[in-house]
Amino acid sequence: MNIIKYDPFRELRSLQDEMNRLFVSNFSRGSEEGFTSGTWSPSVDIFENKENLVIEAELPGMKREDVDVSIENNVLTVRGERKFEKKDDGDNYHRVERSYGAFTRSFTLPQTVTAEGAKADFTNGVLRVELPKRAETKARKIKIAGENVSEPKPIETEAKTANG
Repeated sequence: MNIIKYDPFRELRSLQDEMNRLFVSNFSRGSEEGFTSGTWSPSVDIFENKENLVIEAELPGMKREDVDVSIENNVLTVRGERKFEKKDDGDNYHRVERSYGAFTRSFTLPQTVTAEGAKADFTNGVLRVELPKRAETKARKIKIAGENVSEPKPIETEAKTANG
C-alpha cells in the first residue's frame, strides 16, 4: 500500500494553472485580435442641475466619430468601439492593461426629462449629454396673493372675572 502525502494547496495550484493556461491561450494568437475581443464599459457620472440632467462618460483615446448616442423609448444608449492600434510592427508589448473593444451603455431616463433639445458634446475624451428637464418639473416660485398687511392685527380678548 502506497502512502500519499496530503497537499492542502493541490487544488488551488490546479485552479491557478488552469487560469494561467486560459490567459496565455487567449493572448498568444500573435495579433491584436486577442486584445480587442473583450468588451469594456466606460465610467459614467450622472447628475442634475437646475435646467438639465447631465450624463458624462469617460472615453479616453476615442474620437467623436467612434461614438453613437441615441434615445429610443425613453432609453439613452451610448455605443462605440475603442480599437487597439499597434503603432509599429517592431513594437513588442509587455503589458496591455487598457480595455479595448465595443461597448454599449443604456440608461432609462426619468419622466422629468425630455429628449427634445438634448445636446451632446465630446471634448478631451469626455462625452457630455445634456437632457433638458420638462417645464412642469422645474422648480418655480409661487407668489402669495392676499392683503398687504404690514403689521399683524392684535387679538382682542375679554377678561372675565370669576364673579361675573
